[in-house]
Amino acid sequence: MTPRPVALTCGDPAGIGAEIAVEARAVLGAEVPFFWIGDPRHLPEGTDHSLIAHPTEAGEVRAASLPVLPHAFPALAPPGRPVPANAQAVIDVIARAVALVQDGVASAVCTLPINKKVLKDGAGFAFPGHTEYLAHLAGVEHVVMMLACPELRVVPTTIHIPLSEVPAALTPALLEETIRITAAGLRRDFGLAKPRIVVAGLNPHAGEGGAMGREEITWIAPLIARLTAEGFDLRGPLPPDTMFHRAARAQYDVAICMYHDQALIPIKTVDFDGGVNVTLGLPFIRTSPDHGTAYDIAGRGMANGSSLLAALRMAQEMARARGV
Repeated sequence: MTPRPVALTCGDPAGIGAEIAVEARAVLGAEVPFFWIGDPRHLPEGTDHSLIAHPTEAGEVRAASLPVLPHAFPALAPPGRPVPANAQAVIDVIARAVALVQDGVASAVCTLPINKKVLKDGAGFAFPGHTEYLAHLAGVEHVVMMLACPELRVVPTTIHIPLSEVPAALTPALLEETIRITAAGLRRDFGLAKPRIVVAGLNPHAGEGGAMGREEITWIAPLIARLTAEGFDLRGPLPPDTMFHRAARAQYDVAICMYHDQALIPIKTVDFDGGVNVTLGLPFIRTSPDHGTAYDIAGRGMANGSSLLAALRMAQEMARARGV
């Protein structure tokens, strides 16, 4: 049976999304069936593309041609110059991709980068980012953002909030739910029967016995002990500054961190170009390249599509694991 294709959203058309989509098609050919949803006018000039009316037609397109499910935008998109008038169409493309997966005609959603401020200014976008909007579309209260590359997987427990708000947002209930969703996602989508999970401390040196903070003693360690007794393979809380060197990384399948930068700095240091953003806890598969719109290099032929290639391949692998 022909595998269902991945739905690739256009993201911000003023960024590098269209460029790396074209690169992905050239590199992958038919290896990973996918189609791009967006306005064909936003593709790089001279792009070999084929318009399709339905995702099922993507597999009939020549390997050298980009399958495009057209979605009209109100304005052109000069590279590097975001156009607020296009904001609502960017949002609508995301919703359309999700609907196609929910309808069973696409295997997964892969999203190209958006600019949250442009969407907020142009269309009143009320979500901190893709992750939260996708949870809204799915009707799911809590999802988990995982960043993954061959050498490392990380999960930030709190995501797109100011650092000053982390202590209030980081609760035992949130950490427990993050651990449970992460473990379930690794079992279902990555074939890990009993994933090895490490949990970072919140404070320097994981509190150093209470000398630098007591959250580790008062509730993080007891929570880990309770879940370990339940059958989870958990270690922690560990000092965050010793968790990410090569020998340490070999001892676990995923590191659960307490806040955004604690998780993202290590993985972007380990593999800046190849990291993939995965949303766990959704009823459908979603991956994304782990970088932004890159307005500064858009349209200049400098974009690196490695992360998108990895995201599309991971989406296909996850779809196989789910049997969709």
